[in-house]
Amino acid sequence: MPKPPHQPVHATLHTLRIHPVKSMAGCAPGRALVEPWGLAGDRRWTLIDGTGKVVTQRQQPRLALARAEPEPDGGVRLYAPGLEPLTVGVPEPVRGGTVEVDIFGTRVEAVPAGQDAHSWASSYLGVEVRLVHLDAPASRRPVDPLFARPGETVSFADGFPLLVTALGSLDALNSLIARGDHKEEGPLPMDRFRPNLVVAGTEAWAEDGWRRVAVGEVVFRVAKPCGRCVITTTDQRTAERGKEPLHTLGRHRRIDGRLIFGQNLVPESTGTVRVGDPFTVLERDD
Repeated sequence: MPKPPHQPVHATLHTLRIHPVKSMAGCAPGRALVEPWGLAGDRRWTLIDGTGKVVTQRQQPRLALARAEPEPDGGVRLYAPGLEPLTVGVPEPVRGGTVEVDIFGTRVEAVPAGQDAHSWASSYLGVEVRLVHLDAPASRRPVDPLFARPGETVSFADGFPLLVTALGSLDALNSLIARGDHKEEGPLPMDRFRPNLVVAGTEAWAEDGWRRVAVGEVVFRVAKPCGRCVITTTDQRTAERGKEPLHTLGRHRRIDGRLIFGQNLVPESTGTVRVGDPFTVLERDD
């Protein structure tokens, strides 16, 4: 039997973040539709190299300075320093017109955008890349079966439909950074962690015990903690890299060999979530 929920006092959804193109900067809408595979419009596009491997800030930190805004029809408007903005429409899937994308060893079919989009992105990064669109998230890419139920899928997010982080935990992390070896790098903003949902009003690290949560009336299952990578050390405003937060997470938040900040979520229902919605813990471990 799950233990009774322990409710944070006045916890709310503080921020929503949508990243239409994987690893580019995104936008912070006041509301968003939760689909089974994540927030509508989130990470439905990605860049790939000549071998089909996904290109992210891991290889190209300058992607932090490029920005993608969603268009009403599912397309994107792209911005980057030194380039004219470009609007890219959703490419029409045609017979045999998909390309194979390698996303961290998992292969999925996607639809390439037009040559103008490829040229725009290649010009910005200085290497040949292509922009592709995940046209059928309901069937193209399953969630890791170790943490998923049958039929659950995900877009081009790293592994799960949504990521939730908490302001209380960021405050605690920044306090640890301020007392550490690289205090000059802090305090860090939440955009280092590229979450979809940011919650206010919870205690530091309370998310370690969450098992099912709700934002408004939309319910999510907590799949697993989020292990962090080098992208978190990239300043999202300058594209420069430092040591934090990985240095401090390694000292204080190493769990099962991974450096943890935030929790991966899978929607159990769909609907619209809004900034200011109440955040409720439905099930937790104590």
